[in-house]
Amino acid sequence: MENILFTIFDIFNFGLVVFLWWFTLKNYNTLPERIPVHFDMEGKADGFGGRIYAFLMPVLGLGLYALFVYGMRHPEDTNFPVEITAQNMNAQFLVMKIGLRILFLLLAVIFMNIQDYMFRSAVDDQAKPRITFATIFLFVVLFTPALLFIAHLFK
Repeated sequence: MENILFTIFDIFNFGLVVFLWWFTLKNYNTLPERIPVHFDMEGKADGFGGRIYAFLMPVLGLGLYALFVYGMRHPEDTNFPVEITAQNMNAQFLVMKIGLRILFLLLAVIFMNIQDYMFRSAVDDQAKPRITFATIFLFVVLFTPALLFIAHLFK
């Protein structure tokens, strides 16, 4: 049952990467030549570049997906916050496999939010992100210590 759930989660996460590529390719031709590529914490554009930068999020998403899949398939090659022993190995590998899948889901949502906001703010200076950057930052900052805490519970 565990493998079936992991497979479904992996297919869903890969689907998010495919959606990010589809969204980018669908909207690429409508972008102006200069688009915002960096935003401050308030969501205001503070860096601009050519529209080729529209492919930054999909490339990062695909690269992270490949890195995470490698980590999940070869957990013995990854770093852990606790020493791996024969007693805790299965629990630590399970925590890592679940944690990486959830972390990728969070990152994919972040990438899609940034991509959507980048495209909308390229044509409308008054556009607002669908998810605020402060909220995104809070999710990432809280998720990492929570994952480390769970890993330490099973050491």
